[in-house]
Amino acid sequence: MTTHGTTDAKFQTVAEEFERNFAERDEVGASVCVSVNGETVVDLWGGVANPETGEAWTEDTVSIVFSCTKAAVALCAHILIDRGALELHKPVADYWPGFARNGKEATTVQMMLNHESAVPGLREPVKKGGFLDWDYMISRMEDEEAWWEPGVTAGYHMVNFGWTVGELVRRVSGKRLGQFFREEVAEPLGADFWIGIPEGFDRPIAPIIPFVPDFSKPMAPFTQKLLGDPQSLQALSFLNTGGWGPNDADGHRAEIGGGGGIANARGQVAMYTPLANGGSHKGVTLVSPDRLAAMERCSVATGIDATLLCRTRFASGFMKSMDNRAYEGGDQTSAIIGDRAFGHVGAGGSIGFADPECGLAFSYTMNQMGAGIMLNERGQSLIDRTYEILGYRSNASGAWVR
Repeated sequence: MTTHGTTDAKFQTVAEEFERNFAERDEVGASVCVSVNGETVVDLWGGVANPETGEAWTEDTVSIVFSCTKAAVALCAHILIDRGALELHKPVADYWPGFARNGKEATTVQMMLNHESAVPGLREPVKKGGFLDWDYMISRMEDEEAWWEPGVTAGYHMVNFGWTVGELVRRVSGKRLGQFFREEVAEPLGADFWIGIPEGFDRPIAPIIPFVPDFSKPMAPFTQKLLGDPQSLQALSFLNTGGWGPNDADGHRAEIGGGGGIANARGQVAMYTPLANGGSHKGVTLVSPDRLAAMERCSVATGIDATLLCRTRFASGFMKSMDNRAYEGGDQTSAIIGDRAFGHVGAGGSIGFADPECGLAFSYTMNQMGAGIMLNERGQSLIDRTYEILGYRSNASGAWVR
């Protein structure tokens, strides 16, 4: 498989690992981008964007990046926190009174960012096309009875994070989530990243290729519960979608902040580069140094996440390094990055993150989904080579360290 783009000579092993993904790990189409101290050192793409037509993955190809979108939503909230328009420890009721009922009255903004706001799934079926209707989904967030007392535990808010945190962004800023992200982040940075593509969008969008599980191999506890109990939180949070699919044109236009973002690796790196370099890059400031320092700090950690059924660590809306290698299904529930790094994975194995310790912004996106709910060998191998090149010694501790 021929890959295209540019690589700094120092980062040649990342390019070799990217090619190995195609040769040995069933990669179909993908992109990887790395910047260090604000300079792009890897910008590669390759493979097939659409197997049905044979269309190649080009420099401009984008795809659904699933939950990588949550980081974009969290960033919007932090921009507003930095401006004093949104306060982290205030009750959500101060901004969104309708949410504060059915056991959710004590929810704070921090809890919402921490996946502690107790609406990780919806018990009753989402109407057909419900994910495309913002007002309907906000009403469902308000009506849902809390799954637990807010703040006492955390459970990953699969797609609902985009409506809980996204509605805070809308109410405080007066702009729809996708508009706020576009005007405050994507356009100033020239980032190919959208939460809801605009009319007339003409970029090639690579269709997502679902992962076909091998039932003869061990599955993570989340997957076991998802497949074994249709009324479980795991099944309801993942499957109760009103028929939404990642390849639906209507879904691409909708502002689905919990999992519908459209981007490629270069687009995500453009968003993360300021966050790896003090909050600013080339005259664009996203957040202050103080806010950036808070954004990287772990704000919640679980022994067992109520939704994902594995150990998780979050930093106010961003994922931290998650090492579940010692546990059942650990190869499907781990994403190992630097100790100070923060970002987010997407279903099937995509990822974007910033590491302020070494000025690193990294992203990998693809169309062929892999197993599990975190990374798989394709993305993790690219991250590992990058940290090794930057002089990091080991990830045995659960995060890459020098």
